[in-house]
Amino acid sequence: MLTISQLNVGYGQSKVIQDVSFQLGQEEILAIMGRNGMGKTTLLKSLIGILPTRSGSIRLSDREMCGLDSYERVRSGIAYVPQGRLIFPALTVHENMVSGALGAVARSTFEEIYTLFPVLREMRNRKGGNLSGGQQQQLAIARALITNPKVLILDEPTEGIQPSIIKDIARALREIRQLRKISIIVTEQVVSFMMDVCDRAFVLERGRFVHEAGRANLDADKVRKLLAV
Repeated sequence: MLTISQLNVGYGQSKVIQDVSFQLGQEEILAIMGRNGMGKTTLLKSLIGILPTRSGSIRLSDREMCGLDSYERVRSGIAYVPQGRLIFPALTVHENMVSGALGAVARSTFEEIYTLFPVLREMRNRKGGNLSGGQQQQLAIARALITNPKVLILDEPTEGIQPSIIKDIARALREIRQLRKISIIVTEQVVSFMMDVCDRAFVLERGRFVHEAGRANLDADKVRKLLAV
């Protein structure tokens, strides 16, 4: 579904992502773990086109994404949920959701999203700024799903969220994958969440992958040690 080859990204003279390569399979959930400052957000921003790549390739199916603007990548099938959620606090839940639409939204799309996140149905006329952190995160994911993506990218979706809501988000991501038949990339520092949702995981250290494992062979203790270094 998504193929990243020899990707290099940086700021000014600083090289943050260094020769990173990986593939995201059809309907796969891939977790990218790493401590703060190791390049996770930089990597995701380069995939969606917020940051330009210095070199390398980002291919969605058979189409090259490098050189395309962010809105063109969204139209091609990539959706991004940023760290911190960044919903519109003065807009209602419904208005936030349709702000991500590329055109008219089918009623069935709303119904599917409300099935995934029942609280959004209850609060659809409430201002986004009046939602809890967990509810805002669910709204941010819903807004991304409105575009009917092939690949959903989430940057630390559990940050600042209470444990019970973290479990709800893990459940929702598994259901989204099953319902929409899409692939998901999620960056994370909470190992238990990663173990709950991912099919495969990488650990990013100073802009390079230093560990990779499929779910069946994933050593959670080793990942925790890498995150604690």
